[in-house]
Amino acid sequence: MTTRRTFIKQTGALGTLSILPFTSSLGNFQERAQVSPNSKWSDGSRLVVSISMQFESGGQPDNAESPFPQNMEKGFKDLPAETWYQYGYKEGIPRMLDNWDKLGIKVTSHMVGSAVLNNPQLAKEIVERGHEAAAHGMNWSKQYNLPYEEEKKFIQDGVQAILQATGFRPVGYNANWLRRGENTLNILQELGFKYHIDDLSRDEPFIIKVKNKDFAVIPYTLRCNDIQLIAGEHYSTDQFVRQVKMEFDQLYQEAAIKRRQLSISFHDRIGGTPQMVNATEQIIRYMQQHKGVSFKRKDEIADLILKDETAIRE
Repeated sequence: MTTRRTFIKQTGALGTLSILPFTSSLGNFQERAQVSPNSKWSDGSRLVVSISMQFESGGQPDNAESPFPQNMEKGFKDLPAETWYQYGYKEGIPRMLDNWDKLGIKVTSHMVGSAVLNNPQLAKEIVERGHEAAAHGMNWSKQYNLPYEEEKKFIQDGVQAILQATGFRPVGYNANWLRRGENTLNILQELGFKYHIDDLSRDEPFIIKVKNKDFAVIPYTLRCNDIQLIAGEHYSTDQFVRQVKMEFDQLYQEAAIKRRQLSISFHDRIGGTPQMVNATEQIIRYMQQHKGVSFKRKDEIADLILKDETAIRE
């Protein structure tokens, strides 16, 4: 248990750090900080980086939201918008896969079932190149309003599509726009999932009880998310790089005394553009210069935290 004296010493060290230039003070702080046994990653990592690669394109409904004005007349298909989505599986994911290989890291790909059925070879390639296939629903429909059995089938159908194409059975789940329903977690536990990511409440994974069994929560991000910042807020790639680096710097500093996880999210038709892949390489290379930073798939993070007796439980 942390005593008040220990707490004051730790927060005092952090306070001192905050008034010093970050680049010059970080090394000394790392040497001085007393790391609580309850804050360490069990594999010895100082900070864990969790990257999502959303595989959604090819499974979108007709006239789905796109950069084009939403002014199509009823009864007509938005053909240019369809090509924007096609970019995701024709160029975006292949480019990102090559970049992950170059950087030597593995990621988690949240796959929409209908997108996988339309491009099964690409889904299979993602898994064959060492990345995790996680479930992302059968299609872009909302699920929070479905009756129990209908929602269960919706999730199962998406799992089956991934299993059929890749041979990998997903253990992680991400609902459309994170909007799970009251029954979702019970269904996931019933179907043998280990974790979900539809949570923004912490900067580290934690454990909850679902059907009286442990279930991992691997928090997601909107702060370091291309669909939120690039497509939604119209950030430039330079702004995106700066924001993610600033997030990293703060979490790396905190990670001297506390278990920390940095999440980043990329979507096939956005994060797979040439400029964004270039930006991603800058970000990852920067992180790789810091000691104790590891890049993990979300299933790996879930396995670590579910076995960790010091994990936060809610």
